[in-house]
Amino acid sequence: MTLVVAIMALVVLVMLIGVPVGFAFGLGGFLILLLTNLDPRFAMPAAFRNLESYTLLALPLFIMAGGLMKDADISKRLIAFTQSFLGRVKGGLGMVCVVCCTIFGAISGSASAAIAAIGSVMIPEMVEQGYPRGYATGLVACSSMLALLIPPSIPMIVFAMTAQISILAAFLSTFIPGLLMMTAYCIINFILCRKMKNLKLAPQRSFGETIIEVSRSTRKAGFALFMPVLVLGGIYGGIFTPTEAAGISAVYAVLVGFFVYRTMTLRGMSENIKSSMITSGVVMILLFFILMVSRVLVTYQVPQHLTNLIFKFTTNKWLVLFMLNVILLIMGMLVDDVSGNILSAALLLPIAKSVGIDPVHFAAISVTNLSLGNITPPCAPMLYLAGLIGGNLPLNEYIKPASYFMIFGALPVILLVTYVPAFALVLVNIFLK
Repeated sequence: MTLVVAIMALVVLVMLIGVPVGFAFGLGGFLILLLTNLDPRFAMPAAFRNLESYTLLALPLFIMAGGLMKDADISKRLIAFTQSFLGRVKGGLGMVCVVCCTIFGAISGSASAAIAAIGSVMIPEMVEQGYPRGYATGLVACSSMLALLIPPSIPMIVFAMTAQISILAAFLSTFIPGLLMMTAYCIINFILCRKMKNLKLAPQRSFGETIIEVSRSTRKAGFALFMPVLVLGGIYGGIFTPTEAAGISAVYAVLVGFFVYRTMTLRGMSENIKSSMITSGVVMILLFFILMVSRVLVTYQVPQHLTNLIFKFTTNKWLVLFMLNVILLIMGMLVDDVSGNILSAALLLPIAKSVGIDPVHFAAISVTNLSLGNITPPCAPMLYLAGLIGGNLPLNEYIKPASYFMIFGALPVILLVTYVPAFALVLVNIFLK
């Protein structure tokens, strides 16, 4: 047990010095097998069996669909649609950014895709309208979290697969938290923008002109807006499974890109498919090594030892939940959301179950915490990606505005999800029970 913990500490150390997460866990896994004389045939076949899951096929398909929708010029149409409603309010363009990331999340399920598709358009537009570049960058980074909460969510697929719970239930558990966070971000943006003196507002229009503009933008964005309706409606209507929905969304993206919007090319599609294959391959390698390590950790009863360690401090359910939140936030600062959710399902879910936490409720707690970790230094991959998209800005220019949204927007929602289970379970109880 002590040796296993020491090796896991080494895994964290090598990640902090820049070794990719998958290879860090691969090193840890092979060291454990070597130093404990465990037969590799004990851990490796189990990891392979998990990767052969039909459910997991949804992961590369959603990754590909998100990229294809980005190539189809969906983001500009979504922005125009949202701006037709909010563009004439002071701070309206910031709200447009938040809402568009939410809608794009329902299309791609990927935070990086939301930053690339929405941020590349919104950040220059917001700067043009008088927003500080650092503020626009921080807002895009924080809003990208919404893509991980609004279903379909790639990290949630991974958690559900590892924890052996319903993907449909897991999807529903973060829907209300995602909408709450979107609302909180819009309110914070509205308050902060009141102090910005140089914001430009769109010219006022008559009611008739506004109706015409909204109708035009809705017509142009109609096929983009229909995609989440198709995917989520089909899943929860029992028409197709999440994996089938992922395949349908990829086909739909190609049809819309080629024959409706006519912005997609064969070369662009092939490059996107290639990029999606590379990304999926990286994720599969990561999954294999982490699942292998998880198998060894369960063998050495590390989850049980962690449970006993926490119970030495307290057996109070609410204090245990607080400690799990702290662990998840720290974990989110060190690893990406996919690997973090696998570890959470393997190591922390048994602790949550031991104090009576519903696994679906804990799925919502895990994903909301780890999504915040994606924009919390030192690792903060989505925060740095937004800085790159925003013009390769130094961190000090956008960390302060981003911190407002983290502290006053994300953290309160995380606490609500943690201590008021209804926020995570009400839709699950309505639709699936």
